[in-house]
Amino acid sequence: MANSDDKPTLKITLEDLARVELPAQAPAGNMAAAAAGARQYGNVAAPADGPAVVTEEKGHFFLQGWFYLGVAGLIGALIGWGICEPFYRSPGRSPFLSFILLPLVIMFTCTGLGVAESIVERSGKKALIRAMLSLSIGAVFGLIFYIAAAFVYDIGRYIIFSLGVETNRNPAFWLVRGVAWATFGVAGGIVYGLVDRSGAKTKYGILGGLIGAGLGGTVFDPITFLTSAGMGTVSRCVGFGLLGLATGVAIGIVESALKDRWLYVASGPLAGKQFILYKPITTIGSSQSSDIYLFKDTSILPQHGIIELRGAQTFIRSDAPVFVSGAPVRNRALQSGDLIQIGRYAFHFRERQRK
Repeated sequence: MANSDDKPTLKITLEDLARVELPAQAPAGNMAAAAAGARQYGNVAAPADGPAVVTEEKGHFFLQGWFYLGVAGLIGALIGWGICEPFYRSPGRSPFLSFILLPLVIMFTCTGLGVAESIVERSGKKALIRAMLSLSIGAVFGLIFYIAAAFVYDIGRYIIFSLGVETNRNPAFWLVRGVAWATFGVAGGIVYGLVDRSGAKTKYGILGGLIGAGLGGTVFDPITFLTSAGMGTVSRCVGFGLLGLATGVAIGIVESALKDRWLYVASGPLAGKQFILYKPITTIGSSQSSDIYLFKDTSILPQHGIIELRGAQTFIRSDAPVFVSGAPVRNRALQSGDLIQIGRYAFHFRERQRK
């Protein structure tokens, strides 16, 4: 008896196969193509075991160290001035106000410099910790370096007065103030490096602070003459603001000019920023405690990898997918110009040419 479930056998001939048309495969280049000027951090069609397709972006100038440190120093100095100024202008003010004005300006300038990078990197937790540390250290250093600056200022004035200088309209007087105020920049530079626990960063911060605060102090008196008669509100505001601004800008310029090895962010939310590699071990990950905090990417682990400095060589070690020049790596020595990809972030590793 025939089985009622039996069905006719399906037969496919060579002629049938020849008539089948496959859809045209899109060129690989089209996968990564993006409209001119458009941002592209990755591609859903990228292979699971390969790097995401990224488009290099033009960096924003406000992610340059000299810019955000200058703004941070300016804001910090103006906060210190703003706290004292209402009392400073009140009748019968206490001489104590004149004594604490500059220490407060120094303290808040130090705080601004200490938290600037964390704010730019959008790490609120790190910014809060550094703010508390900067305020406490800045308060102590503000008083210490104010006393030191006053001592230098008095000696300088004694010298120029003995040489016949009688007024603060003489450029020699401006130079004396500049030398004295350079001391304030030392405080800012120390705090800038201490909050990041980096000796090299502290050294560059001190040098930049000396230059910036010295320039700010040198032009303080000329600005006073241009803005108001005597030591008015406007002159104090502009003068102290310039002190903080010049200190931050100079620290950023010196740090960038003397850097040895660094990562330049080519793609991602921080495109244009550079991470200078100061420490023997630099951690990278989505944890805010990481030295390089990579946010808004769920594919990045809290500690995704590290960069290690071993003498003249630089190594990258990974605990999760990291690609260097398109190849997956676990432990590799980096060469200047290497493209490092972590999630949707891309970095150029660069190092100063050694003679």
